Order: sequence, then structure tokens, then C-alpha cells
Amino acid sequence: MHTYLIMMNRGIVIKSTGSRYTVKDGKGTYLECLIGGKLRIQDSKITNPVAVGDFVTYEINGDYGIIKSIEQRKNYIIRKSSNLSRQGHIIASNIDLAVLIVTVKYPSTLTTFIDRFLVTAEAYRIPAVLLFNKIDLFNEDEIEYNNAMMYVYEQIGYPCLAISIEKEMNMTKVRELMQGKICLLSGHSGVGKSSLIRYLDPSKNIRISPISDAHHKGKHTTTHSEMFELENNTFIIDTPGIKGFGVIDINKEEVYHFFPEFFKLSSQCQYYNCTHLHEPNCAVKDALDKDLISISRYNSYLSILSGDDNKHRK
Repeated sequence: MHTYLIMMNRGIVIKSTGSRYTVKDGKGTYLECLIGGKLRIQDSKITNPVAVGDFVTYEINGDYGIIKSIEQRKNYIIRKSSNLSRQGHIIASNIDLAVLIVTVKYPSTLTTFIDRFLVTAEAYRIPAVLLFNKIDLFNEDEIEYNNAMMYVYEQIGYPCLAISIEKEMNMTKVRELMQGKICLLSGHSGVGKSSLIRYLDPSKNIRISPISDAHHKGKHTTTHSEMFELENNTFIIDTPGIKGFGVIDINKEEVYHFFPEFFKLSSQCQYYNCTHLHEPNCAVKDALDKDLISISRYNSYLSILSGDDNKHRK
């Protein structure tokens, strides 16, 4: 009988507010849930044992549920926790596409932030796309800089789109990219995450705060991770504006594996365990000297190796 109950009560976590979770079952019914005690202490290295996107089994206890187990995750994306006593915070799981909204201004997104996001996506085998928003606001120099940034990532193989959510520029392509997928939507506060969700589905009640005129920084309108179900079997996981990704659970010797252009060249290095720092006949450093790889990408690589989590923060 107990097995039958678990099988019948299976759902996906669509909202997390820290201690409570909203779970949607196969019939479209929503239930507020708590997590069982054993599950809470299962992994002391993670601040949140349950994340948005998790498929869970639960038992009904009156008017709420108790989450008993989590199904194996296809993937997940993680950042360093602000809680110094723990190592990581899972932002979302079972993701088909990681979408990072970038703005070169209003507010500005540093390349080191972009690279840490991409390294994390690579490490957990999540395809990623970059949306360069607010191009309608840029002057000629800013457009040139925006295009140069896009070129860096397009050459590596990451799909990039220059868009304006406000002016609906290239938004049809965005809809096509995301259709039928569970998409993680991320980026600094103020880059347009909430605006994108509202564009894709105007019925969603998403709060949007204006950019600060004094500092060109967005106000924090999202306070928790939440999955929004849109039309055409499309889901968006919205996340709080993230100050910066810390790369965890990756050995320093393996970091270059998650820079695709570095990894492609590494087989040409003289030493099989080349760190691409000081060794002679390093194909990565040779390519850097010849401007075949981006200096900004190499600097991001160095900052990850050094463990400096501040260089990518604004």
C-alpha cells in the first residue's frame, strides 16, 4: 500500500520559497509541500535538498504534502551559497536549455560572469544560449562592443541573439529557441528576465521594476526560483538575480575541459597534463598570442583557477 501511495503521488517542483515547495502532479493539481526530515539532512554540502525542476514523490498529510524522495536528476545548475557553512545551492534541475540574458549596458554584464555561467552549464552538460538584450538603447560604439562580444561566443559555438524585448526585435527567434523545452532563465537583476516571461506569456503576473537612473542597475523583483508553464509545452525557470556564479565541484585540473575552445586545442599541447599557465609548447597559450582565442576568456579561466569569486561581480 505504501508503494502505491508513492507511485500515485509524483510531481514536479515548480516553486521554491526556501522551506516550502509547490508541486504539480500529472493531473495539473498543485500542492504545497514540506520536505521530510531524512531528506533535509541527506547532503550537508547543499543548502537546498529540493530544487525547482525536481521530480519528487510525496505523501499527503492533510492539506499539504511531505516530500519523501527525489528522482535522479538529468542535470542541474549550481552556484556557491551565500551561507558560508555550506558549499552549494542548486538553482534548478532537469534543464533542456540554459538561457542567459546579457546586457552590455543598463546594467552591464561582465564577461567573467558570462564565462562562469557557461562553464557551469558545460560542466553539467546543459546546452546554453546567450540573449544580448536592450540593443535599441545603444549608441554606435555600444552596438560595436555588443557585436564584438557576440562574435567571441559565436566563434566558440554558443548561439547568440541580439534582441530588444521592449521593441520586440528578434523575439520570434527567441520563442523558437525555447519552444517545447524546460529553460533556465538567468542574468543579473534588471537585464530583462521578467520582461521576457511577460512577453512570452502576457497572462503571467510578473512584477517588473524600473532600472535605477543613478546606477543603471535593476531592482530585485524575483525573490525565489519558480517555474512558469507557457504555451506549446514550454517551461521557464526564473531565478533571483544572481550576483555571481562560483564554480564548485570541478577540479582545477579539469576546468579547461569546460572551455570548449581550450579543450579542442589541448591535444596539441606538449604535455598531456598541461595547465595552460606556464608550460612550454602550450597550444592554448600559442593561440592566445595569435589572437585565436579571446583574452577575456583566458582571464576568466585564470580567475576560476585562482578561486577569485569577486572579479566577475559588479
